[in-house]
Amino acid sequence: MSESRSRQTLLPRAFFWAAIVFLGISNFDLCKGGETGATAIRSLADTTFVVGGRHTSFAESPGVIFFSGILSTGLEPTTGGVAALPEVRNVKSFGATGDGIQDDTAAIQKCVAEGGVIIFPPGIYRLTAPIEIRLSETGWIAFQGNGTARLVMNGPGPALRFVGQHRGTADPKRVQPLVWERERMPLVDGLEIVGNHAEACGIEAVQTMQLTITRTLIRETLHAIRLHERNRNVIISNCHIYHNRGIGVYLDDVDLHQINIVGCHISYNQGGGIVVRQGYLRNLQVTGCDIEVNMSPDGEPTANVLIDSTESPDGHAEIAITGCTIQHSLKAPGGANIRFIGLDAKGRSWGALTIAENVLSDVVTNVEIVNARGVSIVGNTFWGAGEEDLIIKNCRNIVIGPNSLDQNPNYAHQGPYRGGVRLEECHDCVINALHLAGINGGEAAIVLRNCSGLNVTNCQMTGCGPVGILLDHVSLSRISDSLLRGPSNETGQSGDRTFVAVRTQSCRNVVVTDNLFEGTIDCPGEGVFLDKNVILSSDAAPGR
Repeated sequence: MSESRSRQTLLPRAFFWAAIVFLGISNFDLCKGGETGATAIRSLADTTFVVGGRHTSFAESPGVIFFSGILSTGLEPTTGGVAALPEVRNVKSFGATGDGIQDDTAAIQKCVAEGGVIIFPPGIYRLTAPIEIRLSETGWIAFQGNGTARLVMNGPGPALRFVGQHRGTADPKRVQPLVWERERMPLVDGLEIVGNHAEACGIEAVQTMQLTITRTLIRETLHAIRLHERNRNVIISNCHIYHNRGIGVYLDDVDLHQINIVGCHISYNQGGGIVVRQGYLRNLQVTGCDIEVNMSPDGEPTANVLIDSTESPDGHAEIAITGCTIQHSLKAPGGANIRFIGLDAKGRSWGALTIAENVLSDVVTNVEIVNARGVSIVGNTFWGAGEEDLIIKNCRNIVIGPNSLDQNPNYAHQGPYRGGVRLEECHDCVINALHLAGINGGEAAIVLRNCSGLNVTNCQMTGCGPVGILLDHVSLSRISDSLLRGPSNETGQSGDRTFVAVRTQSCRNVVVTDNLFEGTIDCPGEGVFLDKNVILSSDAAPGR
């Protein structure tokens, strides 16, 4: 390269960096105030900051006025089809007042149409129609409220409706360049959304990629967050979804893979906490959430977490619900903490479901699994079920591992509670290391009816009755290595000498072996093989 051509190349670069230095010097006071220059340079001229207790406008800086246009040109992408760099925009600069009285809908919509970072200064912003965010038009967009901005939705529909054009999967090969260059990861952070209309909703998303909702409060709406049609790679984290008339997080006939709901409070939503209906769901993770009282005593039966494949052409599967507290309300008829219905519209059973390390309490049924296969329920603490803690119906290949089912008397005043485990029409399932305490009033603490291929082992039961384990029309199954004791009084002595540890009815090819029982065994007729069981008399009960 010749010396003259080298100079031609270096001079524009030198001029560009000289402009950067000039901006830094001319705005040194601003830098001292703690700003790091993270704001896009193109937006400096129309942005106001508070520095050292005074308002500083970049528009007041001659250096910014002179150089912002030059730098904007220098920063424009040169490759075809790539969007311009987004700017920071203040909704008040577009006419929004945030006084809670004026209709700010048009002003905010005008601001949103420009895309970029949409700043909501402290205030109450009154909306009368949804704010439409058409991502292919706005480009990259983020809503920032810093916990001090409230949107009040005074009309029907969602306060914020995100509409994208992602029609592929999460496979990188199926994501179009337009999505990366204009639509990826729309963000809502730090807003409060309040409904003030019977049909007002919070946030709705259609055909988005990497929608992220964080540090956001949604209350008094119909549905707080509704995902519809197709979305991919959604994250909802650190949100308060509270006291809505309908559903907290509603996956409504949505084709959705990869959604994480993490660290959220989802409570007092009358139509259910997290509800999945119709559509096609894979890869849902619900982790570290408090989910409670998401059902109404006067409404249709629902659940804190309800996943229903009944009307889905493809079913719902690959789901993990872990590390949550999920509870209340016993007063809601037919309510459950987790209800999973796995049979899809084509008659296929789905599952690949893990329920692990949760605390589940104070509802009619803690967990109900229907028409599913491939489910693991491990490491949970159950208490306070008005009927059963765990109901499994018409399922196969279910693993129920170590869990605590304790009807703690400290909570008795909130009851009445009963608890227990019931499997009906189930096949090829394992029940291992359940600890059951204080379960009384039903047919038995564990009811197994019309089942086959069950392996019940290493369970411990204390203070339960009148029957420990009931097997009714069960075949090819085994009860082994368990310790079962009946109800005891306050001194630890046997309180009910009629306790039946195991009762069988119309069974065949059932083995009951290597157990330690207090009480009796009631296994009439053929079909049950008893071997090496130790039966204690009441005199051998602890405390005598």
